[in-house]
Amino acid sequence: MSAATTELDVRAEAPASRHTLIFATYGALAQGECFVLVNDHDPKPLYYQFAAEHAGQFSWDYLQSGPEVWKVRIGRVP
Repeated sequence: MSAATTELDVRAEAPASRHTLIFATYGALAQGECFVLVNDHDPKPLYYQFAAEHAGQFSWDYLQSGPEVWKVRIGRVP
């Protein structure tokens, strides 16, 4: 997995548009690339959506787990 060069901070985005933005960012990744998601809550429901739609194709690593900010490195596995 390459070093994360992109940080996607969705805290200022409308909740209804966050997943669309996150999946668009993921979709633009080449295999082996990743980005860091910055969120104001634990994005566990997002993890389940990734697991359902991209099983075996993504990585998910918590870098920071609240209580104010969560950071998760999300990658496209080769």
